[in-house]
Amino acid sequence: MQNNYYFLRQLTKEIETKIVGLKLMECFSQEKDELVFGFAADGTPPARGKNRNYTERRPKEFYMKAVVFPDFSALYFTEKFERARRNSVDLFEQLMDLEVTGVRQFLNERCFAINFEQNFSIVFKMYGTRSNIILFQNDEVIDLFHSRIVADKNLIFNQLDREIDQSYENFIQQEQDYRKLFPTFGKLVNGELGSETKSWEEIQTVVKQLENPRYYLVHWQHEVHLSLLPVGEVIKEFTSAIEAINAFHVSHNKVNTLDDEKIEVLRKLNKEKKQTEIYLQDAFRRLEMVDSAVKNEELGHILMANLHQITGRLERVELFDFYRNENIFIKLKPELSPQKNAENFYRKSKNEKIEIEKLMENIENREKLLVVINTHIATIEEAENLKSLRNYLKINQLVQVSKAKVVVNYKELFKRFEVDGFEILVGKNSKNNDVLTQQYAYKEDLWLHARDATGSHVVVKYKAGKKIPNSVIEAAASLAAYFSKRRNETFAPVIVTQKKFVRKPKGSADGQVVVEKEEVVMVEPKMPRE
Repeated sequence: MQNNYYFLRQLTKEIETKIVGLKLMECFSQEKDELVFGFAADGTPPARGKNRNYTERRPKEFYMKAVVFPDFSALYFTEKFERARRNSVDLFEQLMDLEVTGVRQFLNERCFAINFEQNFSIVFKMYGTRSNIILFQNDEVIDLFHSRIVADKNLIFNQLDREIDQSYENFIQQEQDYRKLFPTFGKLVNGELGSETKSWEEIQTVVKQLENPRYYLVHWQHEVHLSLLPVGEVIKEFTSAIEAINAFHVSHNKVNTLDDEKIEVLRKLNKEKKQTEIYLQDAFRRLEMVDSAVKNEELGHILMANLHQITGRLERVELFDFYRNENIFIKLKPELSPQKNAENFYRKSKNEKIEIEKLMENIENREKLLVVINTHIATIEEAENLKSLRNYLKINQLVQVSKAKVVVNYKELFKRFEVDGFEILVGKNSKNNDVLTQQYAYKEDLWLHARDATGSHVVVKYKAGKKIPNSVIEAAASLAAYFSKRRNETFAPVIVTQKKFVRKPKGSADGQVVVEKEEVVMVEPKMPRE
């Protein structure tokens, strides 16, 4: 119900109080189906671009994130937002620095618009699988967030309202089918009303509740919902639409995270279960073969009982099998005497007994393991919250820390210095140089290296809105010269450039890079003063 018409009516009123008079300073996407809008008061804009200092607190900021996945769409609001420094793209740049003039909710529709100066409008069309964000100017579409929804190019701004006759007379004319008059109720309200015919008074009571609502986070039909009615199990009640949708967004993400973690662990457990079942099938098959075959000990006994009948060095002999009352052919090693062949069978018999004992032990262990795996699978499938799931996984040691997810403090990876408040990082060896330049240096950082000599990569970390002073550049250059083959020279040439002009060719050696644009400074190789 987060996109229900009656909820959006209340939500847009609150949005309007937050952003009218503010200017749009950022509009970017860092996920395929998410778009973030950053508003700020005139004169206090957020730092522009991807390198803003997010720890700095600025007054009168408001962020709005629209999530428009094919199977889920919702909004989220906050006064601060940390933009990723990579994989982030600016969108709808026509709106930058334009002031918000109003917010419009379209009649009987799950869509609303934020209006800007110069007759621009952004329409949020929250239509389930057809959700989209559309830029209008002078009532015509000029850009789409999801260009794949081609039909949205034909929308006309002033025709988005949907007029419906919701009078008592039309209610009677429609044979008291309230769904034809109120298609905007949504599944939660319809589920509460049921399929039975309702009186006009009952319908009006519900409409009054929807038009003057409180907001509920509820558990209904095994899912968490945002509702304007206290249906199902009420988890929490709100008086603010923004607080309610934020709580729903967080709860929905937790459920998704729960499902994702369940899927990952269950995938591993089911794989282990399949491998265990295959092992047991093979083990039982092997045990059956051993049980049904003539035992080596029996062959030794048959040979020893019939030594007098075996003459010469034979490869095969036919003797009476007194275990089965029939003749049996026994393969022999002609280089061995009949007695030595019997000893060989006795030796094999010992190994055969050990194999059977081991097979039985393994079968017992694997059967126990299968019971444990099935118990884990059943328990994990029934887990209803992330905390209980993670506790169960931890107690039963079912989760391993992935190396790819281990967060390493970069200050421990490299040599680190600080000059005039700027951080300088120095690579320790050729492989470490690659890690520093490729993973921990951003395009606005300053990159330095001794010219025409092997040595450490040096990076001066960029600080938003601050120019790196010459004293810092000189200190970093001295470090680059000091940690190179030019350490013992009086003065050494050092390359200085921005990281964005440094690239690593495919297949190049560790630490080897290409610098596309550079300046060279002459400095004394030395460590900075303490």
